[in-house]
Amino acid sequence: MAEYDLTRKIGPYLDRHLMLPLLDFIQTKNIYPEKDMIESKTALLSKTNMVDYYTEVWKAAKGVAEVPAHMTAKRDEVVESLRKLQEGVKVFTARFTGDEGYEQVRKLQAEGNFNITFLEKEYGITEKTLGSVFDYAKFQFECGNYGTAAEFLYYYRVLSQTREHDTAAMWGKLAAEILMINWETALEDLKILRDSLESSGTLQSRTWFIHWALFVYFNHAEGRDAILDLFFSQSGDKYLSALQTICPHILRYLATAVITNKKKRPQVIKDLVAVIGQERDAYRDPITEFIECLYIDYDFEAAQEKLQQCQLVLENDFFLVACQEEFVENARLMIFENYCRIHSVIDIGMVAKKLGMDRDKAEIWIVNLIRQARLDATIDSQANQVIMDSQSPDIYQHVKEKAKNLTVRTMVLWKQSQHA
Repeated sequence: MAEYDLTRKIGPYLDRHLMLPLLDFIQTKNIYPEKDMIESKTALLSKTNMVDYYTEVWKAAKGVAEVPAHMTAKRDEVVESLRKLQEGVKVFTARFTGDEGYEQVRKLQAEGNFNITFLEKEYGITEKTLGSVFDYAKFQFECGNYGTAAEFLYYYRVLSQTREHDTAAMWGKLAAEILMINWETALEDLKILRDSLESSGTLQSRTWFIHWALFVYFNHAEGRDAILDLFFSQSGDKYLSALQTICPHILRYLATAVITNKKKRPQVIKDLVAVIGQERDAYRDPITEFIECLYIDYDFEAAQEKLQQCQLVLENDFFLVACQEEFVENARLMIFENYCRIHSVIDIGMVAKKLGMDRDKAEIWIVNLIRQARLDATIDSQANQVIMDSQSPDIYQHVKEKAKNLTVRTMVLWKQSQHA
């Protein structure tokens, strides 16, 4: 499965703290030698201020109880630096900490006393103090104290008038909320960051955004709607350009979001197919190949084989492991729906074989689809067949779909000419 592992491709676009959960996950899957995983983790931790965690991992890896003198010295340095930073924000923490601090900020907002002149006069808090608040939050983040980091980054963003470190604070706050698994707040922070990137984002920053957003998109209930909006909305061309130019491997996650989104799939599947068809030489894996087999090659046998491979990919992907069952159910539905479009009478035994199910389970599954009005069909149990109800084609709709396909192809050709 190492050939389908995207950790090395994703890693360059993540903060090192965000990489730690991925390494922990990959380590449990035994995709790489244990020795290599431990070395990767210790190398990563050595560049943070998470000294105690780094020491524990290092001792376990070496099988020793004592640590080198330089590790002890680094811990002392971190503690001393933290003490100095705490001194720098003492005047601030005297007024703004915990729930009371949040309430105080909301009160200032409500009263209209929300400027640095008022803060300096009433509390002795200056812009320099708020700069120290940012430094303190950043240091706490490096120490792995994500709750404290998120709290003080919030204060900095709300209170600072110069907003010198505003962009860094947005990224840091988002990372802290992700690492604390606060998906509701993380989604809000993601929207704030996206709004900021709309006006000032670069291709590189949008690429980072796409990768960080994966944590939220595949953990929040609204996440898979959000990723489709990111790439297929009116402003989605900027992010689609980043995908095609820098990170085509994101197609795995975009395809998974489409496959598992029953509500929006009909509206975006053609756009997804167009992008996968254009990028098939730049990036392919069983999930994108499943789409190719089903919508480009119309090879149902190959689609079923790819679906089996998809299950292995999902099982070993940090972001997708939780949606295996949902993916398989929807992928089977897509195979069956596409097959039904070109057949009027379908043998249930054949369907069972194509979907990797036994005959009885396949019949129950098909009956459930019909009951839920997903398909205009009936079951003939005696003949062991599914009978598709014939309908005369809607000529207007046919012409409309053809025109839409031509528009999509024209846009693809135009984008190719721009990159040429």
